[in-house]
Amino acid sequence: MATLTAALRRGHVHHAYRFEGPDGTGKELAAFALAQALVCTGGDPLGCGRCDACHRAVTISEEEPRVPKHPDVTLVERGLYAPEVIGKKDQERKDISVDQVRTIVLAHASYPPHEGRARVFIVRSAEELSVSAANAMLKTLEEPRQGTHFVLITSRGDRLLDTIRSRSLPVRFGPLPDGVIRGILTARGVPAERHDLAVELAAGSASAALALADEERSQARDAFVSSVLGAVDARDLGPAVALSEGGERDRAELREDLRALGAVLARRARREVEQAPEAACASAKRYDAVARAVVSLERNASPQLTMIALIQEMRGA
Repeated sequence: MATLTAALRRGHVHHAYRFEGPDGTGKELAAFALAQALVCTGGDPLGCGRCDACHRAVTISEEEPRVPKHPDVTLVERGLYAPEVIGKKDQERKDISVDQVRTIVLAHASYPPHEGRARVFIVRSAEELSVSAANAMLKTLEEPRQGTHFVLITSRGDRLLDTIRSRSLPVRFGPLPDGVIRGILTARGVPAERHDLAVELAAGSASAALALADEERSQARDAFVSSVLGAVDARDLGPAVALSEGGERDRAELREDLRALGAVLARRARREVEQAPEAACASAKRYDAVARAVVSLERNASPQLTMIALIQEMRGA
């Protein structure tokens, strides 16, 4: 943010930024803050935050499409606009279409702002731009009208076309510190007892931490961990069979639950290492088995087969 603050103070804001980094690290918040500063009418180069323009730049309409109320701050996102708005027959499902870019961006980018001194286009998940959409943006991205700015938000900058990357200035966002994540959880009213695991698994992502701390998901995750540990320690394979045959699991949720199981085993191993080194070794081996299961899921292994193999390996540890 120091780079953006300096550019705003000098009045030399680049026409195309690429905000790169993991999800939940403040990229979109920074994009809207930049847009707010650029359309501010209160005289503050960083945005006063009090004028009507500042307020509307960061206020999303309640009606569809859910876009900023300020006419000079435009959102681009897959599926944000109804097909009839952008001249398509069907909803955008796989990517940001060239139809959206032509209708929402190119049809307006060459004209002066409606109200202020700048027009800002914010592209969410810019890696989802189709090849034709990205190519359609190239000339405007390279030589925009004076006062026109682009912010491309992406967690996968490597998936953008090289031509898009070369025409945008990167601003990189790293994982948020644990203390910041805890502060966000506290501010959202998440009970303190859910913080540790959420922070440990979130890898510096505020959005991931909030999802992990969700009460319903927390209860389901705790139940999963208890069931697996119970099946591993049971005298016979009955609980293990019941768990593995419990129906096909959602891959993303299972991966998240397995990471929680791994965190529990890691903590157990750390507690046991001094007073019960053999138990600590077993917990460490089980942790390794869970880590391999997560990798298997990421390689598209069957969730059900992954669970069967995992429980068998953990029982043998």
